[in-house]
Amino acid sequence: MAGLCLLTACNVPVKRHVAEAASQVNLTAAKDFAREAANEPRPEWSARAWLHCAATAYLAADTRDKDRGSEAISLSTTCTNKFLGFILSDESLRWTSTTIHIADVPLTVDLHGISPTLVGPVQLIHADDVEVPASMGARAVTTGLGVALVASTPRCGDRPVCSLYPSEGIFRPATAWIQADKDGHLSLVLSDPVMHPVVTIGSYTYPLTADVTAPFAMLFDSSRLKHLAWWNLIGGKQIGLRQGVYLLEDYDPHKTPIVMIHGLGASPLVWARLTNQIFNSPDLRARYQVWQVVYQTNAPLLVNRLRVQEFLDSAWALIDPDGKDPSRQGVVLIGHSMGGVVARLLTTNSDNVIWDAVSTVPFDQTRGSASDLALSHKIFFFTPYPGIKKAIFLAAPHFGSPLSDDFIGHLAIHIVMPRGPEMDALRHIVAANDSTLRPALLSFYRKEGLSSISTLSMNQPVSHAEESLMPVKGVRYFTIAGKLPGADETGDGVVPLTSAILPGAESTTIVTSGHKVYENDEAIAQVIKILREQP
Repeated sequence: MAGLCLLTACNVPVKRHVAEAASQVNLTAAKDFAREAANEPRPEWSARAWLHCAATAYLAADTRDKDRGSEAISLSTTCTNKFLGFILSDESLRWTSTTIHIADVPLTVDLHGISPTLVGPVQLIHADDVEVPASMGARAVTTGLGVALVASTPRCGDRPVCSLYPSEGIFRPATAWIQADKDGHLSLVLSDPVMHPVVTIGSYTYPLTADVTAPFAMLFDSSRLKHLAWWNLIGGKQIGLRQGVYLLEDYDPHKTPIVMIHGLGASPLVWARLTNQIFNSPDLRARYQVWQVVYQTNAPLLVNRLRVQEFLDSAWALIDPDGKDPSRQGVVLIGHSMGGVVARLLTTNSDNVIWDAVSTVPFDQTRGSASDLALSHKIFFFTPYPGIKKAIFLAAPHFGSPLSDDFIGHLAIHIVMPRGPEMDALRHIVAANDSTLRPALLSFYRKEGLSSISTLSMNQPVSHAEESLMPVKGVRYFTIAGKLPGADETGDGVVPLTSAILPGAESTTIVTSGHKVYENDEAIAQVIKILREQP
């Protein structure tokens, strides 16, 4: 027994020596294949040589020599990139897990490591070919083994969660590399570098190349929301058909949702820069998942609050019908401008505060149909949305905006045309109860109507009641506001600081910026800092 153990122990350095020798041989062979490929005039035969180069360099990475391992990984990636230049030249092709032949060499295409939301034949686009708009900020790339790609398919339809993904399609990061098994079979392997950030070759682990900006940039470029947001304010219906909560990545029951709520006349595209920063921060991406809200911004604040609440309810019902997922706890809200006010109202308890500003009689004495009364009760009476632990308000007019009271505001009030069952119910309630409504509110309603613009007025009676509602105990909140140098009134040109700053906030950050604070690097850095803090 002692002799056998000694013999076995002696075998370890021998095996390691053989492996190191094989690594050196494979690296030399890979370099020979690279030279052959570069000098081969026939495209398919050149591609075959790049294929062998990538595979043998992959095998050479099984080494404890760090320099040789790095060289092998770099060469394998370079040769894979050259090979992909040949097989992905036709962007109309769609890929499945199958076997193809390159100059009579069989190659298995393995897509099993990519996102499960990619259903059906997959389009593959080189990440370097995707243009990143300036509004999104810098592209961040993790270097390692493989070539960064974007894998995309039309939106899935085989599970309930599919309706929570953007209608433009599914865009996910993928990393491709060539590997060879012990029998010499070659495979083109594609894997999601967020789900599977490393690969093991023999006894050694290497990071995968990753570009998580490119998939988001492709979604951003294909989105139709940029053309619909302002049209919605004056009666366009398309945003209404698309309103709801949307997930930008695969749902994870263990990651905290960051719910982003845009402002007046805007869309989730305003969050491009912040979202890209989160995606490109591995520590944040490991903790959070980004959810973005699409909603019609022409409705009154309380209607918008109710709609966002119902969008969240619908999303949870689809992805966690039993209500047991850890992701329900610790939710973070981020709202800009009017979206910030909506976010605040989602963290408050209305009690009778708002209704008392509406009517001189209790709600149970209000006249109206059962359906109108039920819907109106939801609008005026609410509690904090469950699970919210943090709220970040950017340039939010918590105490109104003077622009809604000036000429432009008055013009907008008569152009903006909110629709929906909530608006019908409110109009019916007003018509049936004009004798019990507060005179100041009734006068304002008859003059200015009901819309998002009118409810942002600094003279709106119900808005004054809303302003008194602060986040409940247990919700940590933070304010970020813009200040323009030399402005007539201290603020961002739309929202004065006196309206954007809330008492009791854990931190207040004032940056040199106009109203588009979501584009300001200092403001974004502050949001990132807040997100990195523990709950």
